[in-house]
Amino acid sequence: MRNVMKAATLESKFPLLAVEEGCIISKDADITVAYRVELPELFTLTQAEYEAVHSAWAKAVKVLPAYSIVHKQDFFIEESYKPDICRDDLSFLSRSFERHFNERPYLRHDCYLFLTKTSKERSRTMSNFNALTRGFIIPKEMQDRETAARFLEACSQFERIINDSGFVRISRLSDADITGTEKSAGIIEKYFSLSQEDTTCLQDITLEPGEMRIGDKFLCLHTLSDPEDLPSSVATDSRYERLSTDRSDCRLSFAAPIGVLLTCNHIVNQYLFIDDSAENLRRFEQTARNMHSLSRYSRSNQINREWIEEYLNEAHSKGLTSIRAHCNVMAWSDDREKLKRVKNDVGSQLALMEAKPRHNTVDLPTLFWAAIPGNAGDFPAEESFYTFIEQALCLFVQETSGRDSLSPFGMRMVDRLTGKPVHLDISDLPMKTGVITNRNKFILGPSGSGKSFFTNHMVRQYYEQGTHVLLVDTGNSYQGLCNLVNARTHGEDGIYFTYEEDNPIAFNPFFVEDGVFDIEKKESVKTLILTLWKRDDEPPTRAEEVALSNAVNLFLEKIRADTSLAPSFNSFYEFIRDEYQEILRQKRTREKDFDVFNFLNVLEPYYRGGEYDFLLNSDRQLDLLNKRFIVFELDNIKDNKVLFPIVTIIIMETFINKMRKLKGIRKMILLEEAWKAISKEGMAEYLKYLFKTVRKFFGEAVVVTQEVEDIISSPIVKGTIINNSDCKILLDQRKYVNKFDEIQALLGLTDKERAQILSINMANHPSRKYKEVWIGLGGSQSAVYATEVSLEEYVCYTTEETEKLELMRLTEKLGGNIELAIRQLAESKRNPDS
Repeated sequence: MRNVMKAATLESKFPLLAVEEGCIISKDADITVAYRVELPELFTLTQAEYEAVHSAWAKAVKVLPAYSIVHKQDFFIEESYKPDICRDDLSFLSRSFERHFNERPYLRHDCYLFLTKTSKERSRTMSNFNALTRGFIIPKEMQDRETAARFLEACSQFERIINDSGFVRISRLSDADITGTEKSAGIIEKYFSLSQEDTTCLQDITLEPGEMRIGDKFLCLHTLSDPEDLPSSVATDSRYERLSTDRSDCRLSFAAPIGVLLTCNHIVNQYLFIDDSAENLRRFEQTARNMHSLSRYSRSNQINREWIEEYLNEAHSKGLTSIRAHCNVMAWSDDREKLKRVKNDVGSQLALMEAKPRHNTVDLPTLFWAAIPGNAGDFPAEESFYTFIEQALCLFVQETSGRDSLSPFGMRMVDRLTGKPVHLDISDLPMKTGVITNRNKFILGPSGSGKSFFTNHMVRQYYEQGTHVLLVDTGNSYQGLCNLVNARTHGEDGIYFTYEEDNPIAFNPFFVEDGVFDIEKKESVKTLILTLWKRDDEPPTRAEEVALSNAVNLFLEKIRADTSLAPSFNSFYEFIRDEYQEILRQKRTREKDFDVFNFLNVLEPYYRGGEYDFLLNSDRQLDLLNKRFIVFELDNIKDNKVLFPIVTIIIMETFINKMRKLKGIRKMILLEEAWKAISKEGMAEYLKYLFKTVRKFFGEAVVVTQEVEDIISSPIVKGTIINNSDCKILLDQRKYVNKFDEIQALLGLTDKERAQILSINMANHPSRKYKEVWIGLGGSQSAVYATEVSLEEYVCYTTEETEKLELMRLTEKLGGNIELAIRQLAESKRNPDS
């Protein structure tokens, strides 16, 4: 049916003809190759790195033939976080975390790059002869095959140069990415709906004087198209004052104010028009001569001539390529009143770049049409200004917000700028890509910096993904989490060992669930008995070692044969006293080779009725090998010279047993401040062994400390732990800002990492409660994230004694239901007045 309405159809004005072999073909015979662009994350580049990115873009642009157009399009769309709470495998705390961020607004960034080959005639198209103003479009002849082939070859070179830079990655879009499929929208459809969702709905486009509307979205446009509106000078990057100090420098790209820092729906279009540079310069020479001849009539002509000559001098002396450029910011809102605020926001951000904000009400439809993917050839020439490649590239937005790791394993952190949850893998993916060579972690943060919250948050998520977690603590930091795990598993997991007068710490080193005592179990029992028997400065003789080894082997054989015999230290002591003594007599073992009476006398305190009879005779038949969450709380015994070495050996034996027996299962040992005591008590060699070999058994060792002096004073930390921890995690270090040079040298931090660390918690969002944390991987990747948790997680993780006691009392009142207690306390904090 003939269209009788005054409104034109999209089809009649649509400038694109086809998409073939990944190329967009316009009705004016322009060829466009489209790419998706992955930019580096915000606050992760230094000044030198920004210059390297800029240099890579400049080199890439120079390989393109004359009459090419580079069109970079950045979408910034306001979205709300949609929690994934329907999964069956989500734990109570994971579901609470997801709910906490429900509907959290954030800015989604998608970046595209379009390389277009047009013709000399098309490059001079004015706004009065573009696709919108012409009555109909006459399809032109396709450019000859050789020209098209050369252009596609140049595009391949462009792609290789950018990807080789190591900072920016571009990947070519397929036909389906451009046009879409039955189930997903393509980039053209997304552009016309001002959306980045896969399911879009095309809406009416209204073009009126001074106003453009797409569906219920009202658009406004700010342009940088006149030299008078441009900043007096441009640079690759600028200093971001909010996160900089007098000792550190935080850098952002020059165009960052109109990028992720502009918090409204908007699109940033940046164009580079590569004409024939020599012809441009000849035309300027002619204009300069004309201006010179007219300069006697007007001083402005004389000034213009000087500007043109300065441009020509710059071009010839430095061998620069003359091009045209344009930049615009297209923002929108679904409310006219809100649009006024959006308009002001865009203007103020442009002013931060020292540009003159020009709100363009006339050219919006034309520039919107020219920004259609593949239609850059329809750009009105009068809207561009002459410059050089290097200066024009400074208007490129060079960074994006936090991205999710492409890995099934990891933990949930929060993007520091937008507050959106980010999936982060600091163990597997960096190992796979060669960023790190081990999974060990070193965590440094003063008291009150949020260290316990971060470690609780990390180990909980590791545990929920199948990791065997063993924690050695000296401050009850993990009691709430351990109790929750214990309740969730009905006592099968979440084992908490601590020393209390009425409930002292107790083990049974002779118990194994499957009844199999392998070589390593036997060796660990021997080591334990030897520690009880001999002092550090009193090594056993060879005869004593053999006698003890025989005693342990015979006792374990007896346990295996006699199922009615309860394995414990008591029964071992009785075996030595009643049976092994007779065996030694029959063998005629001399007293000087093995003094059995001395042996029994030294071990008597650990036997029934002795001072430490509780320690090795636990009636809890626990095989720690298969327990996935174990906490050893050593605060009350860390200074006890008898108990501490024994408990330490049992801890070490437990983890080594897991390391060697649990094939293909992830293990983690986390040593809080306890590592200081361990390294003093002759366990230094174990720490060295652990940090050097744990990676071979799919494990990771984590050390947590809060004092700078600990790093400096301990050769163990300095020489072994730090050198074998490729992942370093630091919290707020402003307390140590005056001696941070020493920390930087000890940890081998770069100036970039130093600047990131010193920016922690400097510009936190006032309406969100969180602490920031810096994570560095192998000295090559680093970023700052936020540890923001739900109120349920806060109640579970808190180390405040009053809050912990409140949780314990309420749990007891509710019959031991800690999950219900956490829910109720969180709800009371959420609604304090109810």
